[in-house]
Amino acid sequence: MASEDVKRSESAVSTIVNLAEEAKIASEGVKAPSHALLSICKSLVAGGVAGGVSRSAVAPLERLKILLQVQNPHSIKYNGTIQGLKYIWRTEGFRGMFKGNGTNCARIIPNSAVKFFSYEEASKGILYLYRQQSGNEDAQLTPLLRLGAGACAGIIAMSATYPMDMVRGRLTVQTEKSPHQYRGIFHALSTVLREEGPRALYKGWLPSVIGVVPYVGLNFAVYESLKDWLIKRKPLGLVEDSELGVTTRLACGAAAGTIGQTVAYPLDVIRRRMQMVGWKDAASVVTGDGKNKAPIEYNGMVDTFRKTVRYEGFGALYKGLVPNSVKVVPSIAIAFVTYELVKDVLGVELRISD
Repeated sequence: MASEDVKRSESAVSTIVNLAEEAKIASEGVKAPSHALLSICKSLVAGGVAGGVSRSAVAPLERLKILLQVQNPHSIKYNGTIQGLKYIWRTEGFRGMFKGNGTNCARIIPNSAVKFFSYEEASKGILYLYRQQSGNEDAQLTPLLRLGAGACAGIIAMSATYPMDMVRGRLTVQTEKSPHQYRGIFHALSTVLREEGPRALYKGWLPSVIGVVPYVGLNFAVYESLKDWLIKRKPLGLVEDSELGVTTRLACGAAAGTIGQTVAYPLDVIRRRMQMVGWKDAASVVTGDGKNKAPIEYNGMVDTFRKTVRYEGFGALYKGLVPNSVKVVPSIAIAFVTYELVKDVLGVELRISD
């Protein structure tokens, strides 16, 4: 009789333990989505902050780059980085240095958030497929696979926010002497939609897609590969306890930005010129004084490339490269480091390969 009581007690205890474990698993299943959502939100916030901080830090150089890219070769206003910045300061003052930055931040914050998040998710998916295919559960992403993940992230982010980039380009080239066709972001969007149609918001999209593959892809591939190489080799005492310092990460970001922008820059020039097509009084806006009213006529990406090289020479494809190089190196470096620091503060795991 006593043994039966003991068995019943053991059975009851076992049942209670099983129920408790099931309840725990169920509660974890309920918490998991909220945890995943929180992680996504933190990642998006980190990416957005990184984009806003990095672009605002180099806003004057960003504006000068675009002005040089679309400048009429027969009416030169901006001739070089130093002269161009001095001219903007003299004619438009402090506000002129940051003209279009509000629109740029309104575009780059969601763009950067989507780009960094998309890169992490694409990297996880590619790494999973790579491990399944190779049969090696410890396999890590190669530079080529990182390039693919970065390209995917760049295309997704650029496509999602392209209309903002298009109107930002037009707002940026307006000067005090130019017709103020656009009063702000929403006015520019509504005006383009009304006067040129919805497709106009995606003018220059194709060269952007082609250019974003090497640009964003190389940025992520070079940055992550350099970090991994430094952590594994530990040259010159740059690594302590498997962690890179802020200065070293800035240097990795600078190298990534330099390589990516040099390869993709001609397509950025073509994109900017295509964005000006169809804009009423665009010629006067680009020249700054309205003396040359010759219309800007480009019919697609190939035609833009052909006419630019034919009438201005091959070097025109690199107009604005110097201020862009000066801008890109700190911009990309600041973006990567800010992203990682914000994620560290928010407590989000960074290492995709772990």
